[in-house]
Amino acid sequence: MRKQSPFLNVVVRKFTGAVRRFDPRPSESLPSSPSIRGKAAAAPPAFPSAPAQAWPREDCANEPAGFFACGERNALRALGARVVLVLALFAASLSSQGAVREVGAIGLTVGNLDRELEFFTKVLPFEKLSKSKSTPRAADELLGLSGTQLRSAELKLGDERITLTEHLTNKGQPIPSDSRSFDHWFQHIAIVVSDMDRAYEHLRHAKVKHVSTAPQTLPAWNKDAGGIKAFYFRDPEDHVIEIIWFPKGKGDPKWRRAGSESSAPLFLGIDHTAIVVSDTDKSLGFYRDALGMKVAGGAENFGVEQEHLNQVFGARLRITALRAERGPGIEFLEYITPPGGRPLPDDANANDLVFWHTRLVTDGWDGFAAKLRERQTRFVSKSVVALPGGASKSARSVIFTKSASLFCSPPPPH
Repeated sequence: MRKQSPFLNVVVRKFTGAVRRFDPRPSESLPSSPSIRGKAAAAPPAFPSAPAQAWPREDCANEPAGFFACGERNALRALGARVVLVLALFAASLSSQGAVREVGAIGLTVGNLDRELEFFTKVLPFEKLSKSKSTPRAADELLGLSGTQLRSAELKLGDERITLTEHLTNKGQPIPSDSRSFDHWFQHIAIVVSDMDRAYEHLRHAKVKHVSTAPQTLPAWNKDAGGIKAFYFRDPEDHVIEIIWFPKGKGDPKWRRAGSESSAPLFLGIDHTAIVVSDTDKSLGFYRDALGMKVAGGAENFGVEQEHLNQVFGARLRITALRAERGPGIEFLEYITPPGGRPLPDDANANDLVFWHTRLVTDGWDGFAAKLRERQTRFVSKSVVALPGGASKSARSVIFTKSASLFCSPPPPH
C-alpha cells in the first residue's frame, strides 16, 4: 500500500477569473483539451530570515504571494487560520523531483467573515465545515506581518473546498473599486452548474453584482469550447466568481456524472481558479517547472462573447490550463489586448482583499525547497515556521512571494 504523502503548503498570490480555453486555435506548443481538468498527467533548508516585504511586481503568474502555513487538518486548526495555498509534492523515489500532487482549498482574504459566510452558504450552497480563530501574532512570521490575529472558516461545495480568512487586527485594503478583469490582481473561482438559466435566475433574485452583462454561450466555431456557457459576478466584497455550464462532450466527465439537469444539484463544485498573468512563459517556469504542475491545454480567446463575459472591450487572451493529479485546475489568463492591465501594487500585503491563496499537497520538503532557493525565490515569511499541535507538531511552513508559501508536515503514522 502506498504511503500517504506529507503536505507542503504553498500560497499563490494572484489568481484571476478566467474563461476556459474558448478559442478554437490552441497554441502549437500546448495540447488542446476541452477541460482544465483533463488528464494530468535531510533537515529543512535554512530560508533567509529577511524582513517582511511587499509582494513584488508580477514576475510569475501574478506573482503568487506568500502563503500561510497550512497542511493537515490538525495543523490548520492549531494555527487557527487558513490563509494558505496547500501544495502536495509527490516523489516517485528519493531521487525524483517533487511535484504538486493535488490542488486543495482555494482561499480568499475577506473583510467581514460573517457577511461572506452568509453569502457563500445562503446565496451559494457551500457547506460550512469549520470555523476557527488564531491567537494574537500566531501567523506573524508566516505572513510577514505584525500583530496578526485571524478568524477563518472552511467551506465545501461538492468535492472542492474554499477558505475565508478575516484579519481581525491590521485590516488591509479592500479590492479597488475600479478593479478590472485584466488587472494583474484579478482572480476568480469557477463553479460548475447543472442548468445555467436556473442558476442565473437564482443569482438575479439574490441581486448579485454583475460583471458579465448576462450568461454568454461560446460560439460553435470554437471547436474546443463551443456551447459552453459562463457568467461572472461579484460577492459582497467584490471577489469575482464565475458559474460555468458544460454541454455534452465538454468539460470533466465528473460534471456529467452528477446526473441530468433535472436531477442534479444546481451548483456542483469548483472546476478551476484562474489568475491574470503578464507573461505566460515566466509563469509556466514557476508553476510547471518548479512546482511540477501539468499543462492540460491552451488557446487564444476573443470575440463579442468574451467582451460581454469579462467586460473588457477588445479582449484577446492567451489561456493556459494546468492541473495536478487531483483537485480543481489552475488557469493563466494573459491579455494580449487591450494593454493597460495594472500590476499588483508594491505595497500589497497578505491582509489585503486582493490576496488569494491555493492549497497544494506534496511529499518531499528538502528537494522542493532547495529548488525554490536555486530559483532565487523571494520569501514573504520572516523565517521557516514550525506548526504546533498533535501529530503535525513537527510540520514546517514558509511563505514566499513568487507563488508560494510552503508548508510541510511529516508523514502520518502507518
